[in-house]
Amino acid sequence: MLMGWLGIWVSVLLGSSLWLAHGVWASAGTGTRVQKKQEELQRVQYGPAEKKPISQYESQCKRTYCGRGRECVIRDRTGRAECVCQERCHTSFVPVCGSDGRFYENHCELYRTACLQHRRIYVIHSKDCFFKGDTCTMAEYNKLKNMLLDMQPRSLEDREQALENAMDQRRVMVDTMFKYLDINQDGHLNGEELAEISIKEHLEDILLECTMQDLLRYDDYNNDGHLTLQELYTAFQVVQLSLADDKRVSITTVTVGLSAVLSCAIQGTLRPPIIWKRNGIILNFLDLEDINDFGDDSSLFITKVTTIHMGNYSCHAYGYEELYQTHMLQVNVPPVILVYPETQAQEPGVAASLHCHADGIPNPKLTWLKNGLDLQPHGSKQLSLLANGSELHISSVRYEDTGAYTCIAKNEVGVDEDISSLFVEDSARKTLANILWREEGLSVANMFYVFSSEGITILQPDNCEIRRRIKRTERIPGSYEELCPRHRGVSAHECVWASAVSVRDKYVYVSQPLQNRLLLIDTQAQRVLQVVETDPMPVKLFYDKSHDQLWVLSWGDLLKSRSNLQVISSASVSGQHQIIRTQYERVEDFYIPPTNLIITHVRFGFVYFKSEAAVHKIDLETFHLIKNISLQNYSCIPASMAYTHLSGYYFIECQVKNHSSPNVQLLIDSVTDAVVGPNPNINGQPFVSPDGRFIVSTDKRFGKLQVQMVSFQGELQKSHELDFSFPLSDLKFQPSFTESNQYVVVASSALGSELLFSELSMGNIKVLKNLKEPIPATDWPWGDTSRVVESSGVFGRYLVTSSVESLFVIDSKQSGLHCEVSDIKRGNTVVWVGEV
Repeated sequence: MLMGWLGIWVSVLLGSSLWLAHGVWASAGTGTRVQKKQEELQRVQYGPAEKKPISQYESQCKRTYCGRGRECVIRDRTGRAECVCQERCHTSFVPVCGSDGRFYENHCELYRTACLQHRRIYVIHSKDCFFKGDTCTMAEYNKLKNMLLDMQPRSLEDREQALENAMDQRRVMVDTMFKYLDINQDGHLNGEELAEISIKEHLEDILLECTMQDLLRYDDYNNDGHLTLQELYTAFQVVQLSLADDKRVSITTVTVGLSAVLSCAIQGTLRPPIIWKRNGIILNFLDLEDINDFGDDSSLFITKVTTIHMGNYSCHAYGYEELYQTHMLQVNVPPVILVYPETQAQEPGVAASLHCHADGIPNPKLTWLKNGLDLQPHGSKQLSLLANGSELHISSVRYEDTGAYTCIAKNEVGVDEDISSLFVEDSARKTLANILWREEGLSVANMFYVFSSEGITILQPDNCEIRRRIKRTERIPGSYEELCPRHRGVSAHECVWASAVSVRDKYVYVSQPLQNRLLLIDTQAQRVLQVVETDPMPVKLFYDKSHDQLWVLSWGDLLKSRSNLQVISSASVSGQHQIIRTQYERVEDFYIPPTNLIITHVRFGFVYFKSEAAVHKIDLETFHLIKNISLQNYSCIPASMAYTHLSGYYFIECQVKNHSSPNVQLLIDSVTDAVVGPNPNINGQPFVSPDGRFIVSTDKRFGKLQVQMVSFQGELQKSHELDFSFPLSDLKFQPSFTESNQYVVVASSALGSELLFSELSMGNIKVLKNLKEPIPATDWPWGDTSRVVESSGVFGRYLVTSSVESLFVIDSKQSGLHCEVSDIKRGNTVVWVGEV
């Protein structure tokens, strides 16, 4: 049966070949047939044909050979014979396979198609296309292309390895392939050339579903019947991208609160989607609140820019990371100003200082006016501007110095101003200004509250005056309890304190861990106002100014086996305050970023649990858990945290099992909440200056400090290192008295009697000695700061530090001892209350 079918098939093929051997001559039929053909063509193309004798048609078309797929017609307008593509073919079914890979019903259809497409198509004596149909799917087609790439000569391997990137490698392979396939070297690949290569390389035996002609089927985008090199580039995904040298780094400056658009300058035909990164984290697939629309041109949109968005962003085409553009985003902030004091009254002949502090990006420039007129201190022995204008000093005030002094802060994006009033008058006159300054200002504000073994000492540091003592045996108003009742199991009758905070200079909250309570102190009346019961052993307090909440960490016991977090809401409001217990238990510690002049609201805090390699982000308003950020890939169990709003970095100190090695740090990007990785070559506990510009990492065990700075472009830069060569206890930042927007770091010795000062901008060190021995670490179980250092605010020049038997007041402007206050034992819990 099979042999009979093949015999019939061969006969049909041979018969069709004999028929085609005559070509399409006019003599192949009668004159009537030629006439009908001409009339039909003319009706379609030129309208009705003019009647002419048949013999005239025959005579012209008999002498004209048109070739296969074409036929002869007589143009009515010219009367000349012309060859045109056949309008239709006979209906016989004599199937053939074309060199373009298509299946045709007969030879006539094949050549007619060749005529219409102005290309050469010839018969392929293969039966593959009869049975293939549409089995050349895209998946099979991709296999064909991969096979063609694999067939490239092995001699190219060494050359490929020398090329810069994978994109160039693929382009060279396709170039080589194109030269090989382009047999006639005319810059075009046609079906005949593809078929010839297929036969030469015996591809018909390898390719089961697709043929070389499918290159034309899939990737001949303009349907002109051949492939160019550019079309072959597209077929093999050779993307030619370009980035101008002057656009490799782009600097964008935007004012805080506005929107920003970063556009990628990488160009190229059929450019793949653009991928954006920040700190190595891909942004495109993150559901970010403030970066949420990438647009049709793949631009990056930041809807409301804040200082955390400053930093570097990169863009590259998907799959081509080696070609990328860097965008440096600088966020400018208008100045925010603060003056001190708002009002002061001085007697003639004394010195007076007016202070002005301003924060902004770039650093604001400070100028002063007196009663609306420019102040000209140059050449004056009485007036002087210190620290780039942040202090106006009058050496000996006179009556004519009375006035309103306006401090003006200005930078590229804004201006701010405030007034400090000075009244020069005899104190005996007792004017309203004098009363406010002498009686209220000095009696209530600007005090250190020191909590020691004997009770509470309220200290005015300017003249080292103790304004009030509350002894441990005093009864709390409204209660029969003593300030510090004797605790069971403790032989000595002493007060035990752990932590204290000031709440809007109205209240002071202090924890008594062995009494399981907080004391609320009214700073106006300077007395204990309320007792707030807490869970056992409250050891850490933090006041969240954004939400007026006091956060309390209770350990449960010294082993922290029942530790949890509690909150007092409306902490600055008068009335009875109650503890709210949160869902967070087994808490090792918590961290809430502080506010400053620029950042006045904080939305999120962090909690970390015992022996868990993760930090947990919480909503400070609702106390709900937002997300967990795993540190497992770095085997990091958090020990402490710090934060800078400039570029939005969280710094995490990791605990280490080997105490001989330093604690490493990790960085988290607050924009993406992703772990960036280790802070390179930085170890220890991180501390951040109030303006966010300086990060000081302290290896307390060995007394080493590493200083980093954040540039106005959000880049974290290492500055210098300090080696104090002995263990450290506590660290604080003090504004510089010589340079505006600069800081002095002050650190206390954990074992000795030293206090250390260092200007962060210069790295110089000054050591203040003989401050007596600190409290032994064994007597201070509430943390690693057995010798506390507390500053007196933005404008304050005084610091206090504790020892076993006394308290020391330090003049930080002189980096020297101001006074020693005796009879304050273990005064290691200190808080500053004051306008400054």
